Amino acid sequence: MTITAESIPGYKAGTWIVDPSHSEVSFSVRHLMISKVRGTFGSFSATILTGENPTDTKITASAQVASINTNDEGRDGHLRTNEFFDAENHPTIEFASTSVAAAGSDYKVMGNLSLRGVTKPVDFALEFGGFATDPYGNYKMAATVSGEINRDDFGLSWNTALETGGVLVGEKVTITIELQAALQA
Repeated sequence: MTITAESIPGYKAGTWIVDPSHSEVSFSVRHLMISKVRGTFGSFSATILTGENPTDTKITASAQVASINTNDEGRDGHLRTNEFFDAENHPTIEFASTSVAAAGSDYKVMGNLSLRGVTKPVDFALEFGGFATDPYGNYKMAATVSGEINRDDFGLSWNTALETGGVLVGEKVTITIELQAALQA
């Protein structure tokens, strides 16, 4: 599929700012090798610059590590320490796209993820939700962005072996972003 402005109903070039009250940055990771722990980052921002050609779109995003929430204050405190995110020395997680491409009926966003002082290339699947005007006259876009990283690649290697075999925390982390952004005037 070729991406053009005409192939995306409602497409507009411009600067879009994430609407945090209608967006969410979440993750999940295996726990005890049998279940998943889920969490969110409550403080985040993103800017999307859509060009005349949609493949020229640029995305930058940031999440505040201190805003991590897994519904367990003790675990959240541990995740902020040097054993995991090291929030004191690395207060943000950053993403900057390098390209956007068609991927079947959806899209793929490639870019660089910076986490705990390590920057690595990552690919995210992007399921485009569409465009709409809200009751206040704001023109909005929505998408679901998802992908998987290996936390060890970013220096988040803390773990504990289990007596039954395996480890306490899995290596693979699934990241999901429910995004709604408003076109700036």
